[in-house]
Amino acid sequence: MKLKLASTLLLTTALALPTSAETLSVVGSWSNLPLHQQFEAPFWNDTLPAASGGALSVALTTHNEMGLGVGDVFNLLGDGVYDVAMTVGDYAVADAPELEGLDVPLVALDADTALAMVDAARPWVADIFRDRFNSHVLAIAPYPPQIVFCNAEVSGLDDMRGLKVRGSGRMTAKLLEALGSEGVNVDFGEVPGALQRGAIDCAVTGAGSGYNAGWWEVSTHLVTLPLGGWDPVVTAINLDRWNSLDAEAQALIETTIKAEFEAPAWATAQDALVNDVACLTGNGDCPYGDARDMVLVEASDEDFETARNILITEVLPDWAARAGQDWASRWNETVGAVVGVTVALD
Repeated sequence: MKLKLASTLLLTTALALPTSAETLSVVGSWSNLPLHQQFEAPFWNDTLPAASGGALSVALTTHNEMGLGVGDVFNLLGDGVYDVAMTVGDYAVADAPELEGLDVPLVALDADTALAMVDAARPWVADIFRDRFNSHVLAIAPYPPQIVFCNAEVSGLDDMRGLKVRGSGRMTAKLLEALGSEGVNVDFGEVPGALQRGAIDCAVTGAGSGYNAGWWEVSTHLVTLPLGGWDPVVTAINLDRWNSLDAEAQALIETTIKAEFEAPAWATAQDALVNDVACLTGNGDCPYGDARDMVLVEASDEDFETARNILITEVLPDWAARAGQDWASRWNETVGAVVGVTVALD
């Protein structure tokens, strides 16, 4: 009887013990920017572990805290150095030029259109990450539209001719060069020093990113012409790690990340631009802190049409030549169909 009771107690105790949690090592995007602080960190640190009932735990850091070069983030993910990574898709275009088609400037002027572009692109973005980076795409979230910070007196595009401008991506750099500026490659974290030293005259980034990174301290004029796109941030998981998870864990991650991370990030994207510009210029209420006093330079219709025409006639055909006609055709059938733009094919 005592032996039977002891066996029963042992079995009951074993059933009550939790199974060991799956721990995901996660590398986030820039730690000092709102996307990470407001959405990424809460999702990975709190939301997903809670939704899993403790079955999934997360060890979170960011690529800048690790000292990683932004161009290495997805390559290291594919090698299995960590399980999950998220950063701007444009940072990976040296290894996957076709990925430039995810972030085309001057074609999505509001968050709804930008989201429609991303939704149209998802199938081929998934193929790129599977084939180029041995990874599975979980989410694509936006930074605000990429506008221009200048430490120079500018009133429009004509004043930017001959200036040295840091672009937010390869396609933006090509656009700047076609507009008569000199495109300069400078890492995001090095921009304030470059502006202060005069190594560059202007730099393109999201208004919120520039506000939080203090670019207003070393620049005077804010040009709202969206010469960069929305800088989509791709979240992906190493494919081998993904395949090691059971179907229930995979479904939980995909459902939760779309509902609790991606959707809220997109829902705030449009208002974020308005608020960020107000915070940088003092034109309107700043909900985040002290408003700054940069000179607001609003894009004229003429400047917009000039830049968009160069995008369509020069920049996109240049991209198609590098990415290949098959990718350009796929872009035309998906993203191009959403925004009403067609890349000319040879």
